[in-house]
Amino acid sequence: MKNILVYILFFILVGVACNSSEKQEQDIDIESELEETTEIDFYLGADLSYVNEIENCNAVFKNDQKEITDPFTIFANEGANLVRVRLWHNPTWTNYSNYKDVEKTIGRAKKAKMKVLLDFHYSDDWADPNKQIIPKAWLQVADNINILGDSIYNYTYKTLENLHRKNLLPEMVQVGNETNIMILQKTEKPATMNWQRNAFLLNKGIQAIRDISKDIDKKIEIMLHIAQPENAVWWFKQAKENNVIDFDWIGLSYYPKWSKYNLLEASEVLKSLIKTYNKKLMVVETAYPFTLENADAAGNILGADALIDGYKATQEGQLNYLLDLKKMLKNSGAKGLVYWEPAWVANNCSTRWGKGSHWDNATLFDKNYIPTKGMNFYNE
Repeated sequence: MKNILVYILFFILVGVACNSSEKQEQDIDIESELEETTEIDFYLGADLSYVNEIENCNAVFKNDQKEITDPFTIFANEGANLVRVRLWHNPTWTNYSNYKDVEKTIGRAKKAKMKVLLDFHYSDDWADPNKQIIPKAWLQVADNINILGDSIYNYTYKTLENLHRKNLLPEMVQVGNETNIMILQKTEKPATMNWQRNAFLLNKGIQAIRDISKDIDKKIEIMLHIAQPENAVWWFKQAKENNVIDFDWIGLSYYPKWSKYNLLEASEVLKSLIKTYNKKLMVVETAYPFTLENADAAGNILGADALIDGYKATQEGQLNYLLDLKKMLKNSGAKGLVYWEPAWVANNCSTRWGKGSHWDNATLFDKNYIPTKGMNFYNE
């Protein structure tokens, strides 16, 4: 009886997340998924997860002719070919980055003829190198590894199945976001890494993607994402030792502020990762400030401490950093570069930490919402 009650609870918890997404219908002006084409040689992307929210906060985006334009169109016209979008499980503290919002973002990306990288955080809030908090709906089964594994499997499978039905299937999927520490933890204080548990859960997410891909006969590539190249060295070694091997992409965050490697040093690490694991590699998060001035009341995350030698906090400095990083990645054998939140511009809405944007000095738009010179890294 106890086991029956536990499994009933499991199906209720999973059903809450999946069934609610089925009820959130919306009309998206897309006739069909983008036709599969020859693999792109090098992805140039933008994480546009904030755009829907920013537009609702009365911000606008302009092209280089100073004309108000859909931001997805701006990036596509500049040469971007990939949009990254984050997904939180049930973020009751915000109306964004939930399933309904992600549908809208993917629809806009595909309408602009760009491919999509979907980033499962497997949390109701930000998942990052310091915290990987389990969704509240799964908390009661956190210590039952089999049911928890079924939760991540069914949630991943059902989400992709729902997107496919609406012609919104992403071409790539991240199994977790910056999973330097063990995923699906009960508290914000990180627990000691248990690779037997971690590998089991990661592989359940991976299996869900492989299974839905087979069932609908659509190719979906899988990415594992670690913050900073130096952490990828030990993490992927331990992952392989614990049989986490069935994936296509190594995804990295690379912010000079938080990495011990400069561009030259990072290059050697990337070459080694690509050769050792025979996987494609992409930097899926980076950014650089074009000014140290603050355009609104919210403090900025990237200040003077984010600067590196040879690159000033100017539009030219931002562009040069991105061009040099792109060149380094190509020379290292990497296959892509994504700018993190280039459209998180100054606005009149409040966050949990202040009113406005904490990234307005590191976007690819200036305080007048006109593209910075950094935007040109897509087409140079």
